[in-house]
Amino acid sequence: MKIFSKEQIYLGDTITAKKQDINPIELKERAGIQIFNWLHTRMQGAQVPIHVFCGIGNNGGDGLVVARHLVTHGYNVKTYVINCSKTRSKNFLINYDRIKNTTKDWPTLLSCSEDFSTIKIDESDIIVDAVFGIGLNRPVGTWVKELFNFFRTSKAFVLAIDIPSGLSTDTLPKDPEAVVNAGYTLSFQTPKLVFFLPETAGYTTQWEVIDIGIDPEFLFTTKTEAELIGKHEVLPLYKPRKKYSHKGDFGHVLVIGGSYGKIGAVILASQGVLSIGAGKVTAYVPKCGYIPLQSKLVEAVVITDKDEEKITAIDFEIEPNVIAFGVGTGTDTKTSTAFEAFLKTNKVPLVIDADGINILAKKKALLKLLPEQTVLTTHPKELERLVGNWKDDFDKLKKVKAFSKKYKCIVVIKGANTITVFQDKLYVNATGNPALATAGTGDVLTGMIAGLIAQGYETLSATIFGVYLHGKSADLLLEELGYHSFIASHVIEGIPLAYLDLFKQPEQPEVEEVVGEENK
Repeated sequence: MKIFSKEQIYLGDTITAKKQDINPIELKERAGIQIFNWLHTRMQGAQVPIHVFCGIGNNGGDGLVVARHLVTHGYNVKTYVINCSKTRSKNFLINYDRIKNTTKDWPTLLSCSEDFSTIKIDESDIIVDAVFGIGLNRPVGTWVKELFNFFRTSKAFVLAIDIPSGLSTDTLPKDPEAVVNAGYTLSFQTPKLVFFLPETAGYTTQWEVIDIGIDPEFLFTTKTEAELIGKHEVLPLYKPRKKYSHKGDFGHVLVIGGSYGKIGAVILASQGVLSIGAGKVTAYVPKCGYIPLQSKLVEAVVITDKDEEKITAIDFEIEPNVIAFGVGTGTDTKTSTAFEAFLKTNKVPLVIDADGINILAKKKALLKLLPEQTVLTTHPKELERLVGNWKDDFDKLKKVKAFSKKYKCIVVIKGANTITVFQDKLYVNATGNPALATAGTGDVLTGMIAGLIAQGYETLSATIFGVYLHGKSADLLLEELGYHSFIASHVIEGIPLAYLDLFKQPEQPEVEEVVGEENK
């Protein structure tokens, strides 16, 4: 699913209105009706008090549409207008007149000095937030910030229209209290990138995209900076197997890593290689890793370094399709020197993780030796060592994109919504949960990506697909294992389930769509 920028959203509205021969007000009416439909389908006439807070811009106009349809369908609704400016949008003014012609209970105008004690909102009530939309380009005033705090102290459920008020699509809020904390956000046509970034995702607990009928050709042909990766996006990547295939058709991965006390990282990565479907895996480890690997992973071939405790030279006669380096290696001088010597002659695709990244961060000149589209799987501290400090999540993405372009590499930013970065493009993963926040899961991911590349997947596709299956494995096992008892080995157990889930048809809920009066 494409994640459109603010500017692209505005352009899409304009193109849609022109191609469908409707005015912008009709498009906003359509958007408001879809929000109402969502509420009506779930509430079915329940008389829970609904408080709709509207600004005086386009988002406020959307809120007035929602309020009007709630009124005409007999809901217990109270509408408020945040009357803090003399500048009102056309969408707001038209819909303000419409709601006044619909009910005698006109919206309550709240001046920017209003005492909130006059507004009674209980914990069991619903607040619809339509104060600001994506066009907010100024700091939120003190009184409005107090209003948002009033929302929080009421403990009522907050439904935000398009985006939580006070939240920008492309900058970090300077004051966290000046943003609405939404329980649910209904986003028009596309999710917003801020729903997936660590510093801004917390402003909405859940989100859902509402289709408001933006021109299909515009949606299909417009290129975006970011995409949300779910099942629909990865299913076309899957490569089915032919009946007369053999192990040589699915590639050979060499996993180079391990040091005394950290051989488990290589075992996990090697298991990830095989479980994702690669034909063969060879592990290159210090001598201390020979018995653990041969005992734990009987399917692997093992080559050992001359040193007992660490990698001191990388010398092998096999011809792997892809090499994974860095899991559990440590950053000893001899290991770093061996890695440098290896990079100077290597022509095989690379997936680099953990201490491999730390070695590169210490010797940045080595980055120029990486083959094109080398995959770097980073956690936050490793990423910081590579690209430097960042001011906020937006600055981080800017730095990573510049880094990816400079070194022609693929960077995986591991997190709650892992983001794969290549050049100027962001691929935001939709799977995964906090169960993955445990030692070793990154080692498994390294093996999975390497195993997919070995099978013939294009490197970027392999990275996106591997990240998806990694998260999906944890999602599918969550009900059985929970967050706390989940360990890295469980990811490997869940890989077959993640593959099978690709072809599982979703259950279709029997929900009757409800439309507004104007659409009947």
